Amino acid sequence: MALDLYAEEIISNYEHPHNKGKIDKPSAEMHEHNPVCGDDITIYVKVSKGKVEDIKFDGSGCSISIASASMLTDYAKGKSLEELEKLGVKDIINLIGVDPGPARLHCATISLKALKEALFLYNHKKPDVETKRL
Repeated sequence: MALDLYAEEIISNYEHPHNKGKIDKPSAEMHEHNPVCGDDITIYVKVSKGKVEDIKFDGSGCSISIASASMLTDYAKGKSLEELEKLGVKDIINLIGVDPGPARLHCATISLKALKEALFLYNHKKPDVETKRL
């Protein structure tokens, strides 16, 4: 039964994604594309005082990638950059509530990779090893 609730949440976030759109003059942005499955996500972040003031995403993809981007952008608002830079695969699985399995894991993490790379770029840092693997 719990799995059905998570599936409903994914469908809802896919059909009515939160924070979809662009930010004029973002502090950072990053585009990620997966040519294998066609997911195409750009994350826009507005940073103020070391925290995410606003965040949006734009693009297209499967239900998992769009729902994950929607839920991740909801989660990221108000969070510190340091906290978000530490997010990993387990965190995104916990956030969306289901393990998409190896075939769909990239769909679930494409927005996380874009967000983390945008924040590393904003902080003039190189992405960490875990981010490169996403």
